[in-house]
Formats: sequence, C-alpha cells, structure tokens
Amino acid sequence: MKNVFSYPKSEKLKNKKIIDQLFSEGKSVSKYPLKLIYLQIVASPNTQIQTGVTVPKRNFKSAVKRNRIKRLLREAYRLNKQEVFNNTEGRFAFLFLYLGKEVPTFKQVEKGMKAVLQRFLEAETNQNRNE
Repeated sequence: MKNVFSYPKSEKLKNKKIIDQLFSEGKSVSKYPLKLIYLQIVASPNTQIQTGVTVPKRNFKSAVKRNRIKRLLREAYRLNKQEVFNNTEGRFAFLFLYLGKEVPTFKQVEKGMKAVLQRFLEAETNQNRNE
C-alpha cells in the first residue's frame, strides 16, 4: 500500500519550463501568509500534482530561515495534500509562495495551507461548473 503522507521525488516541481509557465500563465489564490500559483499541465502519467515552494530572499536574508520556512511549507503540504488529491481531476503544477515577514510556527503554516488548498478546490469547482 502506498503511503498517503509521502512526498516522493516524482511530486516535486523541478522543470524550469513549467515553473516559468506558472509565473506567466498560472492562476493564483491567496490566504495570508501563503499564496498558491497553480496551472493545469500535461505531466507524467504517474503524478497528479507537482509541487514547489519558495520564500523570497528580499524578506529573509538568512538562508537558514528561508530553508526552515520551506521545510515547514513542504511538511504542511505533505500532511494536507490528500484533500486535493481526492477532490480534483486532471494534473496540476503548484507553487507555494510564503508572503509573511517573520518566521512562522508550524501551526500558522498549516492553517494557511489548509485555507489556501480549500480556496484552490473552490476555484476549481467553480471553473469546472462554468465550462
């Protein structure tokens, strides 16, 4: 049985073309302190969602702090991703941006992650309804 809470390499967003496409064509939803940029893609058949996280160097000069926040973002996504996997059709690329100015606690990040994923699901159901 495959672990629901895993975050395998195949789910990590590393393709530069897709990342560039996300910034140029992607749609976004926000819930402070997170912003989710997403785009429907044609990805490998074994992956439903590819995800990346980013923290701006402008707000956090220290790489140690940026890496800590990225670790928190990945962990919060890993624990809450089944909500998206179970309620969407199609393949997506996700990019989570951290918008806050100070290092958050895990509770703050997880609360924001749940809210942003919920907004994504609402946006997608509205999109599918309109088509």
